[in-house]
Amino acid sequence: MILSRREWIACLAAPLAAKSVSRPLTFGFIYNGPKNDLGYNQSHAEGRASLAQLRWLKTVEEASVPETVAAEESMRDMIFQDGATAVFATSFGHFDPFTIDVARENPSVQFFHCGGLYDETRHPKNIGIYFGFIDEVEYLSGMLAGLATRSGRLGFVAAKPIPQVLRNINSFTLGARSVNPRVTTTVVFTGDWVLPVREAEASSSLVDQGIDVLTGHTGSPRVIVQIAERRGVSACGYQFNQFSMAPRGFLTGAEWAWGTVYAKYAAMIRSDKSVINGGIPRRVTGTLKDEFCKLSPYGPSVTETARARVAAAKVRILDGSLEIYRGPIKDNEGNTVIAAGKTLKIEDVELDKMNWMVEGVEGRAHS
Repeated sequence: MILSRREWIACLAAPLAAKSVSRPLTFGFIYNGPKNDLGYNQSHAEGRASLAQLRWLKTVEEASVPETVAAEESMRDMIFQDGATAVFATSFGHFDPFTIDVARENPSVQFFHCGGLYDETRHPKNIGIYFGFIDEVEYLSGMLAGLATRSGRLGFVAAKPIPQVLRNINSFTLGARSVNPRVTTTVVFTGDWVLPVREAEASSSLVDQGIDVLTGHTGSPRVIVQIAERRGVSACGYQFNQFSMAPRGFLTGAEWAWGTVYAKYAAMIRSDKSVINGGIPRRVTGTLKDEFCKLSPYGPSVTETARARVAAAKVRILDGSLEIYRGPIKDNEGNTVIAAGKTLKIEDVELDKMNWMVEGVEGRAHS
């Protein structure tokens, strides 16, 4: 049985009759950007903050930690100065080699990395991987974009062509084309997670090309949403609720709910479970149904008809009758990537290796 976030918190807050905790556990969290970025880092920071009601748990955090050896120093400080017995590294670039190296040095400390590619033949046993699959929410967001566009052209500003980003591009486009089969999505890769000037330039360039709905996958898509509002086009957010950046043109967005994940880890660790001995799964994942992610509130321009269509699709996703990656699906080079009769579930590891972009996307998955 999968518990909701509220149920996890309720279980955690209740006293354990069989066990008393003499001193708080300490978890450390590092982010690669500011924790008020209205994006990826803020979504994790608010997930950490949601644990504050657990009096037996202490948390420490550090923001704007570069994806360099600085990440190693931050993690070591949390372990040796703050007494952290579990460290959560939230950025993709924090994993290799930084989290790996510190985990080797501290075999009794548990390390949990968001989105990392763990290899049991090479990596320490005290590392666990966690990730939420937001494909279904991106699909729903894409549906609204497909219903809103008048030009039939959507724009997607992305950081890097890694599998998680490609999945979002493809899910968004599949959702848009499910309601508007002629829709295309033009993708621009900026090259890194936080390049606000480049993101603004890419967003404006896409609007200049006749694109009338913008979205993206960067560290903080707030810039993309702001440019959309300034240029008078619609926007779909990502990572966090960016409605405040575009009160007129905001449609919706795909948000994370990391508090659900952190509550789940807290419950397992308090019960003396460990990723080292297999008590905690090596890979903890969840979907829309597991409340690892959610759809942002709708903007004022979203019609009741559009809301009803998205609501109906959400029901079908939750009951399993709507699968996003059901073949036949072709990539944008004409190759069949998912054969007719084949369905890839959202948590299928094959999707973690995605290196293609779906038919309808204008752009290349590789440089």
